[in-house]
Amino acid sequence: MSRSVPIRAAVAASVLLATGTLAGCAGGGGGGAGGAAGFDGVQSATIQIESEGTFANPDDGQTSEEAGLGSGFFISADGLALTNNHVVAGAGTTKVHVGGGDEEYSAEILGSSECLDLAVIKVDGTGFPFLDWQKGDITTGEEVYAAGFPLGDPEFTLTKGIVSKNDTAGQTAWASIDHIVEHDAKIRPGNSGGPLVNASGQVVGVNYASVAELDSNFAIHRDEAQKVLKKLMAGEDVLSLGVNAQALPLDDDGAPLGVWVSSVKAGSPADAAGILPGDVLTRMAGTTLAADGSLEEYCDVIKTQGVDGTIDVDVYRPSEDTFYRGQFNGKELAAVTVPGIGAHTGGGADDRQYVTVGDDSGVLSVEVPADWTDVDGAPFEGIGGHQFIDVRASTNLQQFSESWGTSGVTVSAAEMADDLTPQAIFDSYAGLTAQCTPASADAYSDGVYEGQYQYFSQCGGQSDYVIVVAYPDDQSYVLVVTVAIASDADLPAIEHVMGSFAATF
Repeated sequence: MSRSVPIRAAVAASVLLATGTLAGCAGGGGGGAGGAAGFDGVQSATIQIESEGTFANPDDGQTSEEAGLGSGFFISADGLALTNNHVVAGAGTTKVHVGGGDEEYSAEILGSSECLDLAVIKVDGTGFPFLDWQKGDITTGEEVYAAGFPLGDPEFTLTKGIVSKNDTAGQTAWASIDHIVEHDAKIRPGNSGGPLVNASGQVVGVNYASVAELDSNFAIHRDEAQKVLKKLMAGEDVLSLGVNAQALPLDDDGAPLGVWVSSVKAGSPADAAGILPGDVLTRMAGTTLAADGSLEEYCDVIKTQGVDGTIDVDVYRPSEDTFYRGQFNGKELAAVTVPGIGAHTGGGADDRQYVTVGDDSGVLSVEVPADWTDVDGAPFEGIGGHQFIDVRASTNLQQFSESWGTSGVTVSAAEMADDLTPQAIFDSYAGLTAQCTPASADAYSDGVYEGQYQYFSQCGGQSDYVIVVAYPDDQSYVLVVTVAIASDADLPAIEHVMGSFAATF
């Protein structure tokens, strides 16, 4: 991620997530199987939702109190309703109007999924009309209707169309869903969370996004929603770390910027880690996020590691121009520093682009300036005959290894052994550091790894040099990071390096 690129809106202009100003009108009844409303009762079972909370805006980075507006629908007579997560995420208060009526009801968010863009709320009251799910296959060409309250229109809206694709994947800036329904029943801002129903009033899916110029509209597939519905109704979050997440679009050079944090759920793993509204998550578990401007990588990591797993996370905080490292369900965020220098370099003077490089085995990764094109990922035999995997990068690796006039980085790792102590590893660099003036040595901790570092100045009379020996919590391997700082202008790049190196064994 290039720190010089301003944080921008997270969704390409062509994609409209269906949120907007709502109003409504009264609806009729109707009966269906098992007490559910039929087609004539769809309006009476569809609700408009107004959620107010404090959110960080990716357009300008400012935090302000805003109202989020969308649709939803009852799934039981006792007030349980289904909607999109992005309609209610981060809400301090949630109010509901039923079927477009004037009466206002309070609602509580029970469970949500930031990756599936689903949430269940409990509306105060009982005896509400509700909708049932379609039985049998959802077929291409099937007649469907999108219900909701779009564009601030005070009238309930029902649009007609057909299923264009009955089961496809959906990757957006707000969600990563394996099964969605594509249809041409027009939805617009404000329809989010509303039902997509068949001619009998049974739910085919939950509307959540559209591409206006292509007349393509998308609903979360019935089966995808039903798989997690019981957990959401029971108050359990699914595929959620408590982040109101929004993938940022790629920058002008096609590089990913990360995942914007609009708000954080109190008491969640994100809250415990120290994630704040306005932060940008750049990597999780060594994986670059929002590589294509969607939440796919973010959600894939959660699916792989589990919501209770310890997940390394790299964070950029624009309000401080500072990088942080830490863990979900582990260590709190800590500001990234260049060991021996202390305070982060900040200053906003770094206008370089960054790329991720790795070793030949794919275990190690680190972000380096894009002009550090000389990269070597070959392993080597190191101290005590141990095999180290390794990646190193610079503008010129030969000059980096043979002189002190070129900045660069090496990241190495080996399986843990009794003789791979910090001091033993430091001693193995004595031939190099003899050309330097010792400046400082201390414990190292970056929110993910802990160990020791040594900092040297005046190496060859012109460069500073840092050696970090660090270990993960389980002490299963050792990481050795060395950086040569040949110019003060490279300090932001070195800070970026120190905030991004990772091993994923």
